[in-house]
Amino acid sequence: MDALVDAVEYCYDQEWSDGLPVIPCTPKRLDAFLAQTDRGPDDVLLAMPQIGRECTVRMAALNAAMAGCRPEYFPVVLAVWDSLRAEGYAGKGIWQSTTGTAPLVLVNGPVRGELGINCKGNVFGSGFRANATIGRAIRLAAINVFGLRPHALDQATQGTPAKYTCCIGENQEESPWPAFHEEFGFGPDESAVTVMTIRSVSHVEARHTSDATQLLRDLAGTVARTGALLHRTISTCLVLGPEHAHLLAGQGFDKPAIRRFVFEEARVRREDLDRVGKTAISRTTAWRLPADHPEAVPDDRVDPATGSFHVLTSPDAVQIVVAGASNSGVSAVVDTFGPRGDRPALAPVRPAPR
Repeated sequence: MDALVDAVEYCYDQEWSDGLPVIPCTPKRLDAFLAQTDRGPDDVLLAMPQIGRECTVRMAALNAAMAGCRPEYFPVVLAVWDSLRAEGYAGKGIWQSTTGTAPLVLVNGPVRGELGINCKGNVFGSGFRANATIGRAIRLAAINVFGLRPHALDQATQGTPAKYTCCIGENQEESPWPAFHEEFGFGPDESAVTVMTIRSVSHVEARHTSDATQLLRDLAGTVARTGALLHRTISTCLVLGPEHAHLLAGQGFDKPAIRRFVFEEARVRREDLDRVGKTAISRTTAWRLPADHPEAVPDDRVDPATGSFHVLTSPDAVQIVVAGASNSGVSAVVDTFGPRGDRPALAPVRPAPR
């Protein structure tokens, strides 16, 4: 035990940790992870040209082992890296941003049950090894491979708890609609991972109503709060608790109808933006500014009839996931850093070689 504690302390001394203890990785354990894939150990999973660094399969395996993953989790970890590469934001430096973004990992398909990935109660919380360590494997690689340590290359002003780990499974079994990955062409027997770069998660307590339109307006109001408006427009992911999902489905709302309703209702008034100094747009960055700022150009999308405008580019800027327990009227609005109508970055989970 003393030798184990010394090894953990050595990892701390080398700054290989996210602040929590890591599991030292032996060559034998590394080989067990690499045996879960037919990819080469030196294959590059993600590059950050701006800092001249790249994450290989070997480095991803080392950090997954240190995070506490079991070897059988590694195909999911690799799919996370594939999705990150397809999404594109991490490679462009968003993980170094003052905004303090983090990846939300969504897992769909049979692999959830095979690995024990939590999809139900406390889905954003603690208590499940697969969720905690799969998400943590990515953060440890961000630190150890890309050097994104706080107060150094990671310049987040405040950050988010999701920087430790944020991995959830969709509660497909209690959803009234096709699963998230099935919307985008995957079969029910296939497993897939989707990464969304996120800024925050806002919970919506809506136990008070059985009216679907009132619930949707509550969600849309959370989407459209002025504090979420960083750029010209924003995007969002609604993580609906099963009770809310069934309430909506029972009153005729499928996912396309929810997207349309939220798009139409997620509006902000010009006067509310005036009050917080976000009326105009920067001509160089598209970030919001006060109208009298030297960089400011007017935002001309205000509807003259209502004095308001859509905060979302289109209904397709709304993603919908069902997760959590069937025990209360609670859902969440996740502020996503794009895409604003593009296809989400789904990646298949490749099974381990036989």
